[in-house]
Amino acid sequence: MPLLILLILMSLIVAAVPVAAVLGILSLSLDEIFMRGRRSLMLGDFVWEQSIEYILVAIPMFILLGEIMLRAGIAQRMYNAVIQWLSWLPGGLMHANIGSSAIFAASSGSSVATAATVGTVAYPEIEKHGYNEKLFLGSLAAGGTLGILVPPSINLIIYGLLTDTSVPELYLAGIFPGLTLAILFMGVIAIACLLRPGWDGEKVETNWAMRIKVLPDLLPPVLLFVAVVGSIYAGVATPTEAASIGVVFALIIAAWNRALTLEMLKQAFEGTMRSSAMIMLIILAAVFLNFVLGFMGITQTLLEAIKDLGWTPMQTMVVIICFYLLLGMFMETLSMMLTTIPVVFPIVMHMGFDPVWFGIMITVLMEAALITPPIGINLYVVHGIRARGGNFNDVSIGAIPFLFAMFALIALLLFYPNIAIWLPNQFY
Repeated sequence: MPLLILLILMSLIVAAVPVAAVLGILSLSLDEIFMRGRRSLMLGDFVWEQSIEYILVAIPMFILLGEIMLRAGIAQRMYNAVIQWLSWLPGGLMHANIGSSAIFAASSGSSVATAATVGTVAYPEIEKHGYNEKLFLGSLAAGGTLGILVPPSINLIIYGLLTDTSVPELYLAGIFPGLTLAILFMGVIAIACLLRPGWDGEKVETNWAMRIKVLPDLLPPVLLFVAVVGSIYAGVATPTEAASIGVVFALIIAAWNRALTLEMLKQAFEGTMRSSAMIMLIILAAVFLNFVLGFMGITQTLLEAIKDLGWTPMQTMVVIICFYLLLGMFMETLSMMLTTIPVVFPIVMHMGFDPVWFGIMITVLMEAALITPPIGINLYVVHGIRARGGNFNDVSIGAIPFLFAMFALIALLLFYPNIAIWLPNQFY
């Protein structure tokens, strides 16, 4: 039955049916076939109860925060400042792509928003400085994935909601892996450009006076990070309230930069509503599917099957990792999380793994899915910002080296789990 359900899911997605519709069709069909539609009678009440979850309010708030940063020009000034500090490394501005993505991720919470924002700002530099286009585009797609690992992260909020895991603990756990992954990405760029010196383009002239001069442009993202994450750990705000505080700070910064106009707000609100509606529809459809699967006993059946195999916890985890890497080639990350975690999480807990650690591991696997063709969302986002068009394969090929950096982080998390859980253990 699980294999049949997965096959139906894959078939509908390959047929280009919208993800929310796929999940809705599957849940209603399973309910009708196996339970005579009894669960569907509860759909209205169920959707209402799920949609008023307090923590879900954080999702549109973080999306709005990213939209304001983009529309107010904060991202452009931040990128120009990071260039002055990182462009001396082998790979030049590609390091600025990673650094800017990490900084933007620390306030936006969204991978797609990070890739789109930094990509829009950085893309013109390819031709201007003569970079290898494939690797440059790959660095933008890979850097964008940091948006769901570096706190605050929308995906970690959803994981916490699905598994009843502390979101503040997940945020703390994401800091060191996020920084480690950013360093690994920069290492990939440096190695590639040392092996192929022509790929790193013309050097950007800089000096210490210019670096000091642009420091104020790095201040707004840092203030936003302190306001959002700092308010959580100071005990001042919940994650949802912290997201709202971040929006207020972003509006203040936009007003300070004289970018707070009615037109800017209109564009930011429209972008937020569009993204929030899509995400919420997927979440509600997926949660109802999980509700139906629970009544069918699929989760318990899988758990019993895993027990009967007699595998060690590490063997089971390796199989789960391979499963997600394979599934990430064909499925969008949010829907993949929502449809698989309720089934996989009980198995992982039965094997004795830490739920916070697994939250970080699953997020890294989602990051890999974001740059794995043919469904990698970040690849399409970066390809979409190319002004003069081009072949989609350019972005896919450029992102492949960064997948190996993610594999390295997955191995580090497997053998040194304290990378993720040391900080929350110390804090709590």
